[in-house]
Amino acid sequence: MKPRLLLTLFEGQTGGRRDRLCAALREAVHSGQARQGERLPSSRNLAQDLGLSRVTVEAAYAQLETEGYLHRQVGQGSFVAIDMGSAAQRTAARPTFAQRGVAEPGLLSQRGQRMVNTGGCTEPDRPRAFVAGSPDLQVFPTDLWRQLMQRRWRRDAAALMFYGDPQGLPELREAVARYLNQSRGVRCHAGQVLVLTSSQQALQLLASTLLDEGDAVWMEDPGYGGARAAFAASAAQLVDMALDEHGATLDPARPTPRLVYLTPSHQFPTGRAMPLERRLAFISHARDTGAWLIEDDYDSEFLYDHQPAPALQGLDEHGRVIYIGTFSKSLFPSVRLAYMVLPEALVAPLVTARTICDGHPSQPMQAVTADFMAQGHFAAHLRLMRQLYRSRRDALLQALRTHLPWVEPLDSRGGLQMAARLPPGSEQPLTRAAARRGIVTPSLGALYHTTAPTEGWRLGFAALPPKDIEAACKTLAPLQPGMGRTP
Repeated sequence: MKPRLLLTLFEGQTGGRRDRLCAALREAVHSGQARQGERLPSSRNLAQDLGLSRVTVEAAYAQLETEGYLHRQVGQGSFVAIDMGSAAQRTAARPTFAQRGVAEPGLLSQRGQRMVNTGGCTEPDRPRAFVAGSPDLQVFPTDLWRQLMQRRWRRDAAALMFYGDPQGLPELREAVARYLNQSRGVRCHAGQVLVLTSSQQALQLLASTLLDEGDAVWMEDPGYGGARAAFAASAAQLVDMALDEHGATLDPARPTPRLVYLTPSHQFPTGRAMPLERRLAFISHARDTGAWLIEDDYDSEFLYDHQPAPALQGLDEHGRVIYIGTFSKSLFPSVRLAYMVLPEALVAPLVTARTICDGHPSQPMQAVTADFMAQGHFAAHLRLMRQLYRSRRDALLQALRTHLPWVEPLDSRGGLQMAARLPPGSEQPLTRAAARRGIVTPSLGALYHTTAPTEGWRLGFAALPPKDIEAACKTLAPLQPGMGRTP
């Protein structure tokens, strides 16, 4: 592929450098300007041609290899892996939304094209080794849930079948506020709670209502890709915050932010916890600049070796923190319920904006969840899950020590997955080799954008019995990193 062509495609995209390069390469493949088997420029040469860092090019190549667009061979280069020439091949090459490329010119709005260019957000269709972030559904109290559902239908069928409050069922909002007051130190009342279908919907709603084109959004690097996708689709200026041992760093020299996205209690994906002094510094900076802090408290229910620090929201005296939580991991993914705790000033406008999206979540699911919480079942379920997941965390640590000593856990204090470091240069060949053995090893390096990536995996363990964890690690044991070839 000619460098000038790729430069033209790159300059026509929006978003961060890595996302723009991914979009340009997808467009080249879909338009037929890069054909199956064609060798792409080396990451070093392409970085020089486009004025990018080599880290950015490597991250883009890794992402497109994951999506199936590229095939990389150690010592030989990166090659286009698919042929978009026929309709049959085009269909086969794009089985999921995450693998769809750029639409034909003029088909979508600029915002729509930006959304497609992010690659979208996908979730696993079933738990298996080592899919990240999946809860164990085998131990969920389904009989109890069924009883609560039947009781609600007998009592409130007509009301549950009609339209609901766009802010969320009042009973559920009361239960959420009470739970957050007691367990997370969040200072709120039910009137500040907005019930949504997912944390991703919360991020998309915030991007739509709080951001104008070009507004600066500070993002953790590495960080959660779903947040990056939501804000990139709004044509925001994504400004990466490098991490240190305490999580995201605060640098006032960065462009003044409109939003700052943080996972302070258990940084995604490294697991680092932000200390009190830095939390207060972010709050003070938000007060002085008028920025909104988004606190994504995605898995604080599952910290095993210590109590989570109180939420950032509970420290905020100025109404600058927006708190996000979800039931997808603590209950089950298809419950499709999440929530935001909003500063008073944002409640009315965001409830109105929410009505444009989907009106309200499922009334029956909200009602049963409210009963599940009010009757004490939620707290009991969380206690059981913490014990269960901790034992599986321990099983994974032991299996890594025994079978995969070249895999170094980075943090194992909590969550449903464990970030682990691999020897330099080994992530991609080891990931391909693991996939051939039926093992999914989500990339850690792909979550880095401007800082030098840590090569590694995000190993999901919560949904796996110890015997499955042991078996998966034994399957990977014959792999040898750092041999200069694909195992």
